[in-house]
Amino acid sequence: MEEKRRFSYLSGSNVPYIEELYEEYLGNPDSVDETWRQYFAALAQSGAGAKDVAHRPIRETFANLAGQRHAPAVSGSLSEALLEKQIAVLRLITAYRIQGSDAADLDPLKLKHPRPVQGLSPAEYGFTDADMALKFGLGGDFSVGGAERLPLADIIAKLQKTYCGHIGVEYMHIGSLEERLWIRNRFEGDLSTPQFSAEQKRFILKQLTAAETLERYLHTKYVGQKRFSVEGGESAIAALNYLIQNAGKDGVEEVIIGMAHRGRLNVLVNALGKQPADLFAEFEGRVDIKYPSGDVKYHNGFSSDISTPHGAMHVTLAFNPSHLEIVNPVVGGSARAKQQRRGEKGKEQVLPVLIHGDSAFIGLGVNQANFNMSRTRGYGTGGTVHLVINNQIGFTTSDTRDTRSAVYCTDIAKMVEAPIF
Repeated sequence: MEEKRRFSYLSGSNVPYIEELYEEYLGNPDSVDETWRQYFAALAQSGAGAKDVAHRPIRETFANLAGQRHAPAVSGSLSEALLEKQIAVLRLITAYRIQGSDAADLDPLKLKHPRPVQGLSPAEYGFTDADMALKFGLGGDFSVGGAERLPLADIIAKLQKTYCGHIGVEYMHIGSLEERLWIRNRFEGDLSTPQFSAEQKRFILKQLTAAETLERYLHTKYVGQKRFSVEGGESAIAALNYLIQNAGKDGVEEVIIGMAHRGRLNVLVNALGKQPADLFAEFEGRVDIKYPSGDVKYHNGFSSDISTPHGAMHVTLAFNPSHLEIVNPVVGGSARAKQQRRGEKGKEQVLPVLIHGDSAFIGLGVNQANFNMSRTRGYGTGGTVHLVINNQIGFTTSDTRDTRSAVYCTDIAKMVEAPIF
C-alpha cells in the first residue's frame, strides 16, 4: 500500500504532464527534479536494454513534412515506416559518435588494415540505395551548419567526414552532458576540418621546418650519437608551440612540461628557446657539465620566458631520469605547489603538460596512479594536457599486439573521462 501511495500521482489524468517531463529528461537529465531523475532512470533499468529516444525531434520532423505545400498524402502504414526510418537515422548518428573513431584513417604508415566496424553501415539499419535521396529531420541533434533536414546520403557523408577522417575523437564516455555537448558542437560544427588562416598556416610551416631542420643537422653532424629524434612526430612541436602561444588568452601564466627522451632536444630548442649553439657544444663535449648519476644531455631541464600575444609565458621543462614516465607525478606535484602559492586562481594560471610515447603511456603503472590522484582534493591540478606521440614503436617491441590489450594507447585516459583526440 505504501508503494502505491508513493506513486499515486502517476494517474491517467497526469499522463501528458509526465510525458512532457520524460521528454525533458531524455534531452537533458539535469533539467528535471532529482526525484524524477531517479524514477526515469529506474524505468530505463527495468527495460529490455534498448535506449529510449526523445520523440520531440521526430514529431517536429513530421510536423514540418505535413506543413509542406506539396507534401504527398501517405497511408498510416507508410507513415509508420517513415517514422521507423527517422528513428534509425538518429541511431546511426549516435553510432558514429560512439564508434566513428574506430573507422578513422589515423595510420599514415598504413601498417594496419582497417577493421570492419559494426554499427556504421546504413544496411544495418534497414536502409537501401532507394532511401539515400530521402530527406530526414535532424531535430537539432546533428550540428551541420544549422540544417534541419538533409538527404540520407548527405547525412552519411557528413558523418564520415566528421568522425572517420584523419582526426578521431572519443567523448561519449564522458558523464557530463554539458561537456559532451560542448565537444560535439565544436567537432561537428566544422566537420572536424579546421579552417586555418594564412597566418596560422605559416606558423605551422615554420614550426615543422624548424623541427625537421634541427633533426637533419644533428643526424648529419653528430653521427652515431644518441639524440632520440622526434622524426615522424614533428607535428608535436607545432602543437606544443601553439598551446604555449594561445594558453594565455584563458588566463594561463605558466606552463610546466614533463617528457621523456624522444623529441626532448627539439623541444628544448624549438619550444623553450635554448640556443642551438649551447646544444651543439654539449654534443661536442665543450661544456663542463657535471651530470649527476650518469645523467646525459637529454635528461636536462630548462626554463625560459616565452613572448606570446597575451604576455610573457614562463615555461619550464622538468629534469628527467632514465625511467620513462616517472617524471609525471613530479610535474603534477610541482604544478599543484605553484597553484597553491598563487591562491584562488592558481589552477587557472598554472598548466601542466605531459608528453608521452604510446607504449609507455599505457604500459607503465605510474600513469594509472597519476590519473587516479588527478582529481583528488590534495593532489588535483585542475587538469593536465597529455600529448601522446604515437610512432607505433615501443622501446623493444613494434607490434601493438605485444604491447597492450586495449585498442588504443590512450584508452587509459577514459578512467577520468578525459576527451581523447
